[in-house]
Amino acid sequence: MIRTVTLDRNQKPSDEQIKQIKEAAKREIIFDDDSPELTPAMEKAFRLAAKNRNTQRQTGAS
Repeated sequence: MIRTVTLDRNQKPSDEQIKQIKEAAKREIIFDDDSPELTPAMEKAFRLAAKNRNTQRQTGAS
């Protein structure tokens, strides 16, 4: 199950949210057809795309 939470920049996570994060971190990652494990090339492309997106956000470019 995926939970989406929107936090205000100054908002801190609750104790319950921190507990949920710590429990989730202990779980094994399960890959499937919809969410396959990334190859090194796919991971590199993903990181580059995220870096480019973040650079555009910082400069205000669209």
